[in-house]
Amino acid sequence: MKTEFPGRRWIDGGGDLETARTRSLYEIMPKPLPKMAKITATEVSLEASNHVDSAALDDDGRPRRTGTVLTASAHIVTAVIGSGVLSLPWAVAQLGWAAGPPVMLLFGGVMYYTSTLLAECYRAGDPTTGRRSYTYTDAVRAILGGAKVTFCGVVQYVNLAAIAVGYTIAASISMQAIWRANCFHTNGHAAACKSSSVPYMIAFGVLQLVFSQIPNFDQIKWLSIVASAMSFTYSGIGLGLAVAQTVSNGAFHGTLTGVAGGVTVAQKVWHTLQALGNIAFAYSFSNVLIEIQDTIKAPPPSESSVMKKATAISIATTTAFYTLCGCMGYAAFGNAAPDNMLTGFGFYEPFWLVDVANAAIAVHLVGAYQVFCQPIFAFVEGRAAAAWPESAFVTRELRVGPFALSVLRLTWRSAFVCLATVIAMALPFFGSVVGLIGAFSFWPLTVYFPVEMYIKQRAVTRGSAKWICLKALAVACLVVSVAAAAGSIAGFVSAFKVFRPFSG
Repeated sequence: MKTEFPGRRWIDGGGDLETARTRSLYEIMPKPLPKMAKITATEVSLEASNHVDSAALDDDGRPRRTGTVLTASAHIVTAVIGSGVLSLPWAVAQLGWAAGPPVMLLFGGVMYYTSTLLAECYRAGDPTTGRRSYTYTDAVRAILGGAKVTFCGVVQYVNLAAIAVGYTIAASISMQAIWRANCFHTNGHAAACKSSSVPYMIAFGVLQLVFSQIPNFDQIKWLSIVASAMSFTYSGIGLGLAVAQTVSNGAFHGTLTGVAGGVTVAQKVWHTLQALGNIAFAYSFSNVLIEIQDTIKAPPPSESSVMKKATAISIATTTAFYTLCGCMGYAAFGNAAPDNMLTGFGFYEPFWLVDVANAAIAVHLVGAYQVFCQPIFAFVEGRAAAAWPESAFVTRELRVGPFALSVLRLTWRSAFVCLATVIAMALPFFGSVVGLIGAFSFWPLTVYFPVEMYIKQRAVTRGSAKWICLKALAVACLVVSVAAAAGSIAGFVSAFKVFRPFSG
């Protein structure tokens, strides 16, 4: 019997965080083992010890983890910084100087606190010797169990599917922005330079049809690594251009209360609520926190204490970076800040730098799309293989390089990509989509499950001051999520009054 240790290549063999996401999210729902093939943890450990010296193994029989505060911090920063940063100037513009920066700091504080609660739930029972959880859903299953495991899985999968739509929109408008930037440079800033985003969405969808036929994203880890580098590239360029524009303006633009003129009171309210969803989307990383914690070396000190330090460092870093991006973008554009900092054309020159930033976005999203869709693909195909193990439709494959073609994979994955592309063409509203995704995932993944697991894990007395405060936090964040979702939906409704679907 050959023993496998899932996830270790990410830790010790040059893989990365996004590869780990693909592996770990596949484990959201339990997958049945064939009859007579069940293996206990003890058997795995004993088998492993025949091949690996026991001193090189952790208490669960897996190769010894080597992660530290520094490596965990790096993983968190990589997970958090992404395309959500591009909508932050617009979000600050809706809130104004008086509320924008404090709200961003508040979200950072909530994210840090709930992350420390979640870190306490890595081991079920004893914080030092309890059973490890390898994924977020493993922790929910070990501590809460029951219907809450299914609820967690549904939330994560719906969130992943929505991200596919959002990434299609973001990639298309970035590709469109490259053409427009060149057009403005050639014909002047007053030129119309209008084009439809639909052809770019179709092109992006075709590219994803090809990549989706790769059965496991591990086989193209290089694309994930490049994607991570690209996120820092375009974020840094956006911040640099905002600073340069602010210096050129000679003053900070914007007002204390944000956008006011040209909008009704109702629009102001809806936009403010949508801004909360955009900020929540930018900060989210809870769905991979357990996976990151699983890289930290065994105690002493405990994994939870190391993770808390790493979370403090990384959240402080990302909050400072996000506050800079959001505030400098607002300072550069004022109340006219676009919902995407690099495609709204507050920046025209240097046009080549704008092109580089938008190309970096497109490249990042090509890889990121697959990272978030592969777990959905794997879940459906795993269930199909378990239900119809003898079906050639499901199991017969033709290997061509990194591709593994089967009838099921060709039909199901192609249908998913086509559906996501069609929805993106019908709803090409970057800000509203980002806000809705952030609102949908913020409460359950960032607040509800960490709070509920912590209360049960640490046996917090019902009715105690700590119990009341934790429950109050969960209720308050639920209100924020519902309000943000309402604002994003209102944004869709408002946009549809002047937009025809599929016209771009």
